Amino acid sequence: MVLPTPGPLVESPDYALAFRLIEPVPPVPRRLLLLLHGVGGQEGQLASLGAEVARDTLVVLPRAPRSVGEGMFGWFRVAFTAQGPRIVPEEAEESRQALVDFIGQLQAHHDVPPARTVVAGFSQGGILSASVALTAPRAVAGFAVLCGRILPEIAPRLGPREALARLHALVVHGRGDDKLPVAWAERADAWLADLGVPHVLRLHDAGHALTAAMRADFLDWFAAPKQPWMDTEGA
Repeated sequence: MVLPTPGPLVESPDYALAFRLIEPVPPVPRRLLLLLHGVGGQEGQLASLGAEVARDTLVVLPRAPRSVGEGMFGWFRVAFTAQGPRIVPEEAEESRQALVDFIGQLQAHHDVPPARTVVAGFSQGGILSASVALTAPRAVAGFAVLCGRILPEIAPRLGPREALARLHALVVHGRGDDKLPVAWAERADAWLADLGVPHVLRLHDAGHALTAAMRADFLDWFAAPKQPWMDTEGA
């Protein structure tokens, strides 16, 4: 048996971002999962998580477009202040747009529809996952925010409520998170409820790290038979 591992880095003008695929790549993918790394990480950060999903899933590990150090990348610059995180909104928007384009390119190339596409990420990667799904809800079926938050800055770009209501979301957070306090998860929970987005909130006795229990939450949520992307009938 060939164990799932990250393949070589793909850099092509056909795609808005550089990325790796978890190999072996399914010959006919039934669904598409993008896993986004956090700031200061790189595309392999969530490879072990992607290796645990069903083998008929095309797992894509994008690299954030901004270098923040040798071998380290980010989706946007952020400063942690006493008043909370302060982002460079133009960079967050550029990354959001690049990801929306990238998802469409992957879907077209591998013939996977939005109804079978999920985007998830850790920390800043989770932030971008929510930004993409909530502003372009017809591009994906679900999203997961793992130790992240939802940017208030995306409010003017939110998708229509009827499209948001078809999304499925997961919010996982540590009660002891010292980078993004748990209040951000509670705000996300309340905001998603107000928007009518079906979602699950899972809180853990943990800090700003993706623990084994958090990974299990994600894997259980992603593989649940009720999720539309896991439907074995149809496309």
